[in-house]
Amino acid sequence: MSGITLDIKEFHWMTQILDTMDAGLVVLDLDNNVVVWNHFMQSYSGIPSQSILGHNLFDSCPELPKVWLEAKIANATMLETRCFSSWENRPYLFAFKNFSPVSHGNQFMYQDVVFTPLKSLCGGVSHIAIQINDVSETAHHKIYLNTTNKQLSELSRKDGLTNLFNRVSWEQSLQKEFERMLCAMQPCSLVMFDIDHFKKINDTFGHHVGDEVIRATARTLKKSVRKSDVCGRYGGEEFTVLLPDTCAEQAELFAERLRENIEKVIVEHEGQKIHFTISLGVCQYHTEFKSHIVWLNSTDEALYRSKDGGRNQTQVFSFEDV
Repeated sequence: MSGITLDIKEFHWMTQILDTMDAGLVVLDLDNNVVVWNHFMQSYSGIPSQSILGHNLFDSCPELPKVWLEAKIANATMLETRCFSSWENRPYLFAFKNFSPVSHGNQFMYQDVVFTPLKSLCGGVSHIAIQINDVSETAHHKIYLNTTNKQLSELSRKDGLTNLFNRVSWEQSLQKEFERMLCAMQPCSLVMFDIDHFKKINDTFGHHVGDEVIRATARTLKKSVRKSDVCGRYGGEEFTVLLPDTCAEQAELFAERLRENIEKVIVEHEGQKIHFTISLGVCQYHTEFKSHIVWLNSTDEALYRSKDGGRNQTQVFSFEDV
């Protein structure tokens, strides 16, 4: 009798330990019936142990991902080893409310889950223990860090005045496109353009007005391009556009449409309406180009022909003119 009394006492202590765990613990038999459902699980699920013990887990919690969970249980049982699930792969197993003070608006508790096979006295696996660990704060901090790093990375690639790609980032995109064009069959074109007489605008109205002219140009450019096009502020008042799947004729049409739209832009300053124009150069990729720099320089050459020809116009690079 003393041995039986000791076993009962040990079971009582074990129950208290399980209920003081700062993690959820569910133990299932091989038919997925619940044999342990600790206080953590009762508190967060709202299901008291007396209502679920001896019942099938999936009948009591129909919102669980049954196929996925059964596969995890089967793996742990068959391999007789622990297996894990991270919140980064599956944010949660049980849809528990998030009561963390740093929830950042997330509704559910992020969870790491551990599946442990439990062996009987005969040596075979008879039960599976599922441990639910609340990792919401860790997850929130990592998500915040990743988001911040992504934003910083994006900022490092963008021009602060226009939010277009800066010169370095845009040239990286150009180089990748050039490498793609080496084995691609579709055409691709570049457009470069300058704001005409930009120094005069700065000298007459001040740099803050010059900045607004640059911003207005960038806004008009963004409205004129497709999602696949890559726009950059190449430096000062110079802009660049990469137009995938676009031949020279189509790029010239785009450039002329942009030029006409810029002519309609008005920047107001102290009652004055400031109009401005742009000069553009267009160049389609050619197999004779040895590098993306050659392609870029050819586009720049077309741009300078626009300037030399009187500005506020578009010129297309042609090998026949070289």
